[in-house]
Amino acid sequence: MVVSGTLYTYPDNFRTQKVLIAAHFTGAKIKVVSDAPEFVYGETNKNADFTKKFPSGEVPAFEADDGKTRLTDANAIAHYVASNQLRGETSEKQAEILQWTNWSQQFIVPSVVALHLLAQGHPVPNVDQNVATEELKQALTQLNNHLGQHKNLVGDGITLADISVFADLLTGVTDVIDDSYQIPNVRKWFQTLARQEHFKAVVKDAKFKSAGGAKGGAGDQTGGKAHEGAKKEKKEKAPKEEKPKTEEKPKTEEKPKKEEKKKPAKEEEDDDQPDLADEAMAAEPKEKDPFQALPPGTFKMDDWKRVYSNEDTISKAIPYFWDNFDPENYSIWYCEYKYPEELKQVFMSCNLITGFFQRLEKMAKQAFGSQILFGTDNNSTISGVWIWRGHDLAFNLSPNWQVDYESYNWKKLDAKDEKTKKMVNEYWAWEGDFDGKKFNQGKIFK
Repeated sequence: MVVSGTLYTYPDNFRTQKVLIAAHFTGAKIKVVSDAPEFVYGETNKNADFTKKFPSGEVPAFEADDGKTRLTDANAIAHYVASNQLRGETSEKQAEILQWTNWSQQFIVPSVVALHLLAQGHPVPNVDQNVATEELKQALTQLNNHLGQHKNLVGDGITLADISVFADLLTGVTDVIDDSYQIPNVRKWFQTLARQEHFKAVVKDAKFKSAGGAKGGAGDQTGGKAHEGAKKEKKEKAPKEEKPKTEEKPKTEEKPKKEEKKKPAKEEEDDDQPDLADEAMAAEPKEKDPFQALPPGTFKMDDWKRVYSNEDTISKAIPYFWDNFDPENYSIWYCEYKYPEELKQVFMSCNLITGFFQRLEKMAKQAFGSQILFGTDNNSTISGVWIWRGHDLAFNLSPNWQVDYESYNWKKLDAKDEKTKKMVNEYWAWEGDFDGKKFNQGKIFK
């Protein structure tokens, strides 16, 4: 059943955007009332008729057409109009989504709203600009670290977690978050979402604050004053602050612990004897890289993955790919799942892709792929574009890689063909006409 109803709010309310994006995913019919004379914020939401329906007087406020359902929290309204896929197909995913929406409300929204108002020249009582900036940087560093390991916030597809955090960041993106925020993964995630059909239909122009001298001055795209504290924050490299936590490798320095075992002489003699497990591991032949016998070529897969992960896909990553791709030693392949009639629920199809990727984990060093699910429940297809070292099917190089690949039809593409370039660009960016297929979600093998 398609949800329909009226949403009361004021113009450009970022909280409203999450509701409308979720509604666009599901086809919910939402009438937005935000302008005079129907709605005047501070007056309409305080009158007796409004507060009889919504006692708190808060907006956005939603009333279903049946008159029975009335909600005033944006995340609650977005949950109501969303699909099961957006809400999370399992209780575990639902809990993770709730965790992210609550986290954003606690750690993102207060700082973003305060800094946005300061950037627009409005005084904000009891707010220290430098403290708010530092708190926002810490929160975005946490988000950046998570997105360094995940394409989306929860699972492989877009959920309410992505929609909610995206909307909560909107005002900060335009006039707060400048180049002093070292968050490449957040930028890529945000820009990828902004280009998605359902986001683009609601948020017309979501771009990060201009890097062209608009930091701390009045020259940014919003025309407002940027916060001066940003100038002083350049010395901070937020993601690098986390390095001591990840780079500490005490295990390599714990060897002295073995000295503690030097008690009786017999134990010292035992220490001199090789551990049987260590002996077995040492005797086990090291697995050779199946790609080792192939010419290395000039295309650096690690460099490409770094650019794809950290830079904007359309403006930076795709041009980099075509400037550096080595067609003499690498090849491009298109694959399509052979049994689309077996694809039922979207989340099950996503699990199919995830399982395929997991079994190819050791192939990732010399391969990269973008696998996309098109369509909806009970009417979907899976196809992908891949690159790897060599000109033959890479799966034949190792028996460990041959579990799933025969479930797909594989076709080698001509790197010089314009049709190939168009297809590669669409699969790398997750944006385009895809020969009429409707994009649902994608997953990157890297």
